Parts: sequence; structure tokens; C-alpha cells
Amino acid sequence: MWRPPRNAVLVGVDGSAAALGAVRWAALTAALRGVPLAVVHVVDDPVPGWLDAGAAIGHRQRHRAREVVASALRVAEESIGEHGPLRVDGEVVHSTAVAALVALSKEAAMVVVGYRGHGGVLVRSFLGSVSSGLVYNAHCPVAVIREAPLGNAARAPILVGIDGSSASEAATAIAFDEASRRGVGLIAFHAWADPRVFNSNNKFQDSKWDARLSEEEEALAERLAGWHERYPNVAIRRRIEIGDPAHWLIEVSELAQLIVVGSHGRGGVAGKLLGSVGSAVVNRAKVPVIVVR
Repeated sequence: MWRPPRNAVLVGVDGSAAALGAVRWAALTAALRGVPLAVVHVVDDPVPGWLDAGAAIGHRQRHRAREVVASALRVAEESIGEHGPLRVDGEVVHSTAVAALVALSKEAAMVVVGYRGHGGVLVRSFLGSVSSGLVYNAHCPVAVIREAPLGNAARAPILVGIDGSSASEAATAIAFDEASRRGVGLIAFHAWADPRVFNSNNKFQDSKWDARLSEEEEALAERLAGWHERYPNVAIRRRIEIGDPAHWLIEVSELAQLIVVGSHGRGGVAGKLLGSVGSAVVNRAKVPVIVVR
């Protein structure tokens, strides 16, 4: 099987508008990181005799596959602007989508897919076979991209969910790196729910709330201390909320250009990515989401 350049940003395309949106985001991300961009279109393995029998069908499929990749390469070149030059490679791979992207992710820096496409490598439902297969098995972070960015998205901060787990620590590393390269700030978000701060009537007990909030703020500040020293150019805004992490992440994402979450955490912000929090964030957030295993 064809192999992309080592540490490339790998983007899956299928000719849809969503795929081209993913290409634009992936091209800029690759250019900011100073790594190659690899565009791949995955088509099902041909059945025995496919290339010989029904030559007209085979010719049309091969022609369309080449056009899909060529179109994506043109969009990539147009998208980098002043951030170029950028090495861009493109290839048609005969396999199944999950198997191909997982295999190619072994040496990739990131795999990028569009939120909705014609099928193939793009995500119809985040809990579908392609997306869940990538999140469970990809060897690098996976980015899910919406079709159209928000108006002033380029200047908006990066939002990262932090719960103290190793997964959220990895997500934090990527979030700071993205913020630094894009020249924007970072929102460090933590949500928690503790029944001990409620009384029997489900009302806040102010004394317990104040004490717990102070503890959470101190813990979050400690987790960010080393990152602030490493990335002094990134302005950090801390935000702590009580309640459903998915609800708050989606609400806060309206202020951000990108969300970064870990695939497994302590049940807080990062939680089980393929559980309610992760699926809600990917399916409902209006901005790109990077999932870090």
C-alpha cells in the first residue's frame, strides 16, 4: 500500500463539499506545523476480474477517483496562502476506509475527515463504522471538520477539555501547540458534578460549593502551570462549570475555533469519547474537533 510522507497531516476525501472543507483545514494545519499534507481517496477493493470485465465501469471509477484527488490537491494549494510552500501528495487507495486510514495513520501526525460526505472515508454519523474505527484504532489524533468555519474563526481561541487524566494531558499538549502556531489564546475548560454540593431539595449548598470550587480552580491552575511556562505566548483563560460536560463544552465552543478532547478520561470533560460526551461534542459543536487517544 502507498505510504504518505512521515509525520504528514493525512486527509480523507470523497469529492464532497465536506471533504474539501476538511482539505482546507488540513492544508493550513500542515503548513503551520511545517509538515507535508497527504490527500487520500479510498475506494473498495475491486472484485476479481473488475479491471478486465466491464471496462467502461472500471474506467469511470478510476477516472472519478483521479478527479477527486486532483480537485482536493488544487484546493489544498489554494488554501495555504502566505503559509506555504507546502509539500502535498495525493493517492487513490484500494481498500476499506477504516483499514486504509488506520494503516496510514501509523506514521501520520493527524488524520482529518469531514463531518458529512458521500460516504467512503467521511463521517455520516460520528458513531458510524469509519469514525468509531478511527477513534478506537488510529495511531494518531483524529480531527473531524465541519463544512463552513465561523466568521472570525481564525482569531478565536482553542478550547481544550481538562480532567486531569493522561488522555486530557495529551489533549492539552496538542491544544497549546495549535494555539501557539495559530497565534491565538486558549480556553482551559473543566466541568464537574458532585452531589455533595446539593442539599435534599437539589439546591446548591453555598459553603460546599465555594470550598469545592476553590479546590477545582487550584487543581486546574496546577495542571496548567507547566504549559504556561512552555508556551508563554499563549494567553490562558480558565473556565470551570458544574453540570453536564457535553452541554458546557458545546456552549463554550461558540467562543472557539477548535475543540481538543481526549478519547478517554475520568468521566469528566474527556470521558469516554464514544459515550455521550464525545458523540455530543462531535455531532453538535459548530467547530472542528480533535480527538486525542
